[in-house]
Amino acid sequence: MDWTDRGIVLSARRHGESSVILSLLTVEHGRHAGVVRGGQSRRQRGVLEVGNLLSASWRARLEEHLGNFTVELETGHAARVLDRADRLAALSALCATLDGCLAEREPHPALFASTLHLIETLENGPFAARYAMWEFNLLGELGFGLDLTSCAATGVTEDLIYVSPRSGQAVSRSAGEPYRDKLLALPEFLKGGTLANADDVLNGLRLTGYFLDRHVSQPEGRSLPDARERLIGLLRRAAESGLLELDA
Repeated sequence: MDWTDRGIVLSARRHGESSVILSLLTVEHGRHAGVVRGGQSRRQRGVLEVGNLLSASWRARLEEHLGNFTVELETGHAARVLDRADRLAALSALCATLDGCLAEREPHPALFASTLHLIETLENGPFAARYAMWEFNLLGELGFGLDLTSCAATGVTEDLIYVSPRSGQAVSRSAGEPYRDKLLALPEFLKGGTLANADDVLNGLRLTGYFLDRHVSQPEGRSLPDARERLIGLLRRAAESGLLELDA
């Protein structure tokens, strides 16, 4: 069994004395793991940085085996954001989130395209709202999309400012007011509207994080990755200092 595909590095874990187990998000083969012989060498470590885009060939005797990768670097995205702590944190967070959320060997070509686009644009301008929108779309790709079209209680389609943590459906201001402490805030930009302030970004990430944890991490007995928490911490501190850049 063998194939060649493009892949984004999600993780590279030490394996034995000199190899690594590489996890890639590939175009046609989804999240796929394999051994890279000599992956701990100085040259290979730079190639296998999280977020890099590779050309990868996988080979195994049987399809169900772990198999081996041989890889070549296409684009070193990690090196482009090494001097930007927030961008590097975003790159680490999205790769760790995908590594923990995706079933192995299940193709998601649209998700690959949207993830690569986000990675390619991380170094250019504000990114926090785009990252939150990427997580929102990830929920839909995984089959847990939120229904933001109408109010869960009344069916109205206007003034939707909450989301029910139970149903994942929007709730209007009037219907949700008595239960506001139990509902999740719904920022307008997740519905295609305007990004108003830094709180919108943090509320968006709180919303997506809640449902990623509930539907993906908890059923597997895991928590959301530490890399995501570090990113949110950086964004929260930037917001408190008035330094969080917002998309135009």
